Amino acid sequence: MEEIEPDGRSARTTILAFVMMNVRVGTDRDVVNRLRGLKGVKEVYEVYAVYDIVAIVEAETMAELNNIVNTEVRKIESVTSTNTIIAEKYP
Repeated sequence: MEEIEPDGRSARTTILAFVMMNVRVGTDRDVVNRLRGLKGVKEVYEVYAVYDIVAIVEAETMAELNNIVNTEVRKIESVTSTNTIIAEKYP
């Protein structure tokens, strides 16, 4: 059974990750649209830096995060590289 805080929020810890990625030239918009459709992807930004896109991903477990990044994000053909920064989001 899920533990609930007095204010009604879940007591579970959520894993928060910032997934930075490079994509093939000219495919930014397509990749952003595809990322927005993935489970666990909460926000997506085109950025002007070393990376082309940053996605904010939430998962309940490291296994779920691994699946999102390694199976879903990296499966997008135009994604050429990723770098994931993991933080813990506390309830």
